Formats: sequence, structure tokens, C-alpha cells
Amino acid sequence: MTTAPPQPAVLDLAADLADLLQAVCDLESVSGDEARLADAVEAALTGCAHLEVLRDGDAVVARTRLGRSSRVVVAGHLDTVPLGRREDGSPNLPTWRTGSGADEVVHGRGTADMKGGVAVALSLAASLVEPSRDVTWVFYDHEEVEASLNGLGRLAANHPDWLAGDVAVLGEPTSAAVEGGCNGTLRVEVTLTGVPAHSARPWRGRNAVHAAAPLLALLADHDPGEREVDGLVYRQSLQAVGVRGGGAGNVVPDRCVVTINHRFAPDRTLAQAEADLRELLAGYDVVLTDGAEGARPGLDRPAAADVVAVTGEEPRAKLGWTDVARFSALGVPAVNFGPGDPLLAHADDERCPVSDLHRCAQVLGDWLRGTPREDVAAGPAPGASAPREPGTIAP
Repeated sequence: MTTAPPQPAVLDLAADLADLLQAVCDLESVSGDEARLADAVEAALTGCAHLEVLRDGDAVVARTRLGRSSRVVVAGHLDTVPLGRREDGSPNLPTWRTGSGADEVVHGRGTADMKGGVAVALSLAASLVEPSRDVTWVFYDHEEVEASLNGLGRLAANHPDWLAGDVAVLGEPTSAAVEGGCNGTLRVEVTLTGVPAHSARPWRGRNAVHAAAPLLALLADHDPGEREVDGLVYRQSLQAVGVRGGGAGNVVPDRCVVTINHRFAPDRTLAQAEADLRELLAGYDVVLTDGAEGARPGLDRPAAADVVAVTGEEPRAKLGWTDVARFSALGVPAVNFGPGDPLLAHADDERCPVSDLHRCAQVLGDWLRGTPREDVAAGPAPGASAPREPGTIAP
């Protein structure tokens, strides 16, 4: 007896944005497990006659072919970091809601980073049958893990024509304001060595874990500061993010590895940032394990400036790494614009105001339709969340 293959989950792209966000989030998609959500996205978009739908692995691309004079790429990643815990100890999925009206909020893993942006993009992809610009909608996998696995990077390598455009909008959480460019990121491992000995006779050895103390003090005391790049101020960071060493509880450890993450402003290349870090850590055994270039704001490019203008708000710097850097490397100016507070990305109490969803859908939808934005001069749309302090926790 044969068993029929499981049917993909169904996403109603005509649903209310909050309902659609919950449906997308409740299809759990921790990095590496995006297939079920990707199947649902592909199935839903395939039902839209005005879209050509393409797929590479768990990345789904849908695009119009209307012969417009310009093309916009709207992109968002499908994966999330692993589930966390609510205050009562239960998992932060399935999603739930609090509040009502302008104060309604959707809670749960992925609501801020960045399935709010995905929900907005899916809704607009289905409803914008005759946009004033051709649009490519990109939903991709493996953003929350090391750069070598990134689905957008895979698309850029395998199908660069799928990502061609005059400007790109990445739906990362920005509290419905434009955040330009992004910091670069690199990770290194510093290995300290010692001599093993019985822990009752430590003078016969040399403790490698203790040897890490001066390095940790150096990192704690070092402030990489802020740098202004094309009018936006990027705050940099340098942090020890992991320490491992030792084995048996009665042996002086002879090896300790400290993992360090550096977020650097986009006026430096990855190679320059690595060289500066090696200079700071002179005398230590430093090995680069991961890295990604940042992206300058590029807001002087007309297409990118157009996105900023339509929001009616001052742009901010993206304090973290996002895939605008990949678009920048392809020669496509890109901005971050999406619902949800970036400070809540990866937090166990991740959440997204419903007003942010509607604000982003209205602004992006009107821009893609070519509709004049009468409310730009007056500021955010009614019910939109107030601007919040920028920031992010990137992968």
C-alpha cells in the first residue's frame, strides 16, 4: 500500500496581514528546516496568474514580466533562529496576539525577524497585478547561519539574473523606517595553549583558560567606536561570544579557544577589518572562521533615494549585517524596510505591532503602484507605531 505524499500547508495570501503573519510564523522554519514553508510559499504564489514562479532549493522567486522600464526586487528570508521560551516556560510558537486596534501585537518566534516582512511581501505579491514597476519577490533560506549557506548567496551564484533590478528592498525589521546599508561582520577564533597537569599540582602545568584572562580584558576595554558613512552613523562592536576549553575536572586545561565577533562600519572592507583586528590582537593565534562584507548606504543612488522619499522619514544606519550587502555586491542599491522592532530580533519575546504591518504594506504598495503618497508630509500613517531607537541583533 502506497502512502500519498503530504500536501503542502496552505497560505491564504488574501488574508488579513496579522492572520497571514501568524500562518507564516506557525510553519516553523528554523534554519535548515525551511522546506515546508518554502513549499507553502511556492504553492500560494503559483496560484497567481500574473507571476512567474521559480525555485532553487528552499528559495522561491516570483516575478512579473510586464515590460516596465524598471524592476524592483523585494526580498526576505524564510528561516528563523531556534525557538525560545515564553515567560511561563512554554515555546514561543505557535504565535499569539495581545491588544486590539492600533495597539494589537503578534507575538512569537519570527514575528519580528523577519516574517513580518515576508507576510507583507506575500500579500503584495498576490495583490499587485499591475504594478508601475516590474517586481521580483524573493523568499530565501539559511540567512540566520554562516554566510556560506545563505540562500540569497546561492541564488546570486546560480541564478544572478533572478536578482537583477534597479533597487532592492529587504524586509528586515526597521520599525517601518528605512535603514541604509549595513555593518560588516567577521568571526575569529583565538587559541591559547598551556601545559596539562593534575589540578592538585597546578604549578607543574600552565592553565590555558587562565591565559585567556588578558585577552578577555582587552576585548572588554576596547571600544571600536562609531563611524559616519555617507551621512549615516554606524556603531561598531567587538565582543567575545564564546569560550571553550578544558575537559576532565581534575586536569589543568592545556587549550582554550575564544570566539570573537566584530561588527564593522561599511567604509572598511572585510580584509581591512580583519587586518585591523589582527593588529589589535598582535601576538595571539588568530584564525578567521566567517565573514561578510558590509554595504554602504547608497542612498545617493536615485532608485534608493526614491524609497526613502516615499516613507517621509529620515533614514537610519542598519546596526548589524543584512543581505543588502549581497545586493550591493551585485551592483543593486538596496535598503532595509520592514515591520517590527530590530531590537527584538532573536529575542524570546519577539513581537510585531500589527500597525507596522499595515504601514509597510501601505508605503511599499503605494510606491509599487505609483500612487501619490499624500500622507508623506504628514508623517506615519494613522495607527502606525512611533519611531523607535534603531538597532539589531544580526546573525
